[in-house]
Amino acid sequence: MDRPRIALLNAAHEAASTSRNFRRELDAEVVEFNCPAGEVPETFSFDGCVVTGSRASVYWDEPWIGRLKEWVGEAVEAGVPFLGVCFGHQLLANVLGGRVESMGEYEIGYRTVHQDGENELLAGVGDDFTVFTTHSDHVVEAPPGATVFARNEYGIHGFRKGHVFAVQFHPEYDTTTAREVTEGKDGQISDERIRSVLAGITEENYTAACEAKRLFENFLAYVESVRPEQVRAD
Repeated sequence: MDRPRIALLNAAHEAASTSRNFRRELDAEVVEFNCPAGEVPETFSFDGCVVTGSRASVYWDEPWIGRLKEWVGEAVEAGVPFLGVCFGHQLLANVLGGRVESMGEYEIGYRTVHQDGENELLAGVGDDFTVFTTHSDHVVEAPPGATVFARNEYGIHGFRKGHVFAVQFHPEYDTTTAREVTEGKDGQISDERIRSVLAGITEENYTAACEAKRLFENFLAYVESVRPEQVRAD
C-alpha cells in the first residue's frame, strides 16, 4: 500500500521550522498549506490531516482562522482523520464545540504530562512522559463526547473524538526549535524564566521527550486502519 497522503495545515507564522519538524516526523506523502496566507485544501481527498501550532489564538477574529475552522469542520464531517498540535489542538476543540481560553500565563519548557486512561495515540508511551510545551491558551472544556487522555497541572493535554486526536504539547520539536521559541518569548515572560527554560533544553530532556514522538507513528497507523472506510469528497 502507498504511503498515506497527509495534508499539513501549517498555521505557524514561522513556517519553515514547523514544516521541517513535521516533515521529519511524518512518514507520509505530505502536502503542505500555508494557513496564515489563507491556504486550505480544495478537496477532502487526504488520508489524514495535521494542524500545527501557531502564535495566533483560535478566538482571534482573523479571516484565515475563520477559513481554516470552516474547512476543518467540513473535513471532520467528511470523516477525515485529524491530528492537532498546540494551536491545532485548540482549533479542533473549538470546531467540535469545546472551549478555549487564555491562561493569563505561559506553560513553557520540558514538562511532565500524565496519561489519563488508555488511548491508541499514546500507545507505547509511559503513563508519565516528558514533552516540550509552549502555550498561553488552553482547552478548558473538551468537546461534547470527547475523551480526555492526557493532562497536567495546566489542564487538558490530549483529547480524542471519533477520528480526531489532539495534543497540547509539541512532540515535533527539536532542540533548535525549542531554543528559538523560548528566546522569542523575550518581553512576554521574565528574563529569569527564559534563562531557566533554556537551561533545561538539554540532550537528556530531548531524549526523554522523543518517547512522545511515537504518537506520529501511531496516528499514521490509525490512518491506515481506517483508510477503506473514509469518505472521499472532491
